[in-house]
Amino acid sequence: MRTPMMAGNWKMNCDLDEAAALAQGVVEGVGSVEGVAVVLAPPFTALDRVASVIAGSNVRLSAQNVYWQAKGAYTGEISVGMLKSCGCAYVIVGHSERRGRFGVPEPDMTDELIRVFGDTDAAVNTKARAALAGGLTPIICVGETLAEREAGLTDAIVRDQVVAALEGMTPEQIGAVVLAYEPVWAIGTGETCEADEANRVIGVIRAAIDSVAGAGAAQDITVLYGGSVKPKSVRELVSQPEIDGGLVGGASLEADSFNELVAVTREVRG
Repeated sequence: MRTPMMAGNWKMNCDLDEAAALAQGVVEGVGSVEGVAVVLAPPFTALDRVASVIAGSNVRLSAQNVYWQAKGAYTGEISVGMLKSCGCAYVIVGHSERRGRFGVPEPDMTDELIRVFGDTDAAVNTKARAALAGGLTPIICVGETLAEREAGLTDAIVRDQVVAALEGMTPEQIGAVVLAYEPVWAIGTGETCEADEANRVIGVIRAAIDSVAGAGAAQDITVLYGGSVKPKSVRELVSQPEIDGGLVGGASLEADSFNELVAVTREVRG
């Protein structure tokens, strides 16, 4: 049985006090909700503070990225063990922004700068496997750019990303991951993929999972939609049979809006 989930990706937002206040608002609003996994992904600097705020509630902690080595001379990186010691249960892997695939690039973001964020499919796979080995649940993100969609490549891009992300995993490991479909063109743009189209593409994702893990395996795996998820759109999205919840950016930065997303998901899918 798939577990509905609403995960808030705060990206590069919130200092310590802001993070604590936002987490407290979520705990007060939906901290005792059952039937929906509620996950918060603050910046690395706020992980410990948020962990303290959510302790004793049903809210779980996620990081936004991870490196696959346990320790060493990897300036600026963070390991699975470090995240576990902060209280993380999840980690986002392969977000389009970490892949260098931006819905709304900064005007001065040259090709050279984008390479700073250029996680390859192989890197995403290695990070996900390291997360699993260390006891974290990876939330693996896949999705197409606007140019790829307009070229009719959506299904092929998404399928290839899923297969690459799951390469080398056992069926049991695959059964422990969460996937998220995030059309790059809908991230931070205010555009939302039509619910029926998001449902269709997530069906493609499930077929790709089955191709790797065996027929029927995908029916037990939580797959989220990410891409300008808002209170006004969430009901239609989570009413789709293939969509188990959301990976939320901007709408997770206000407790009231995020709590509404959780409440609607609980009502529809819980």
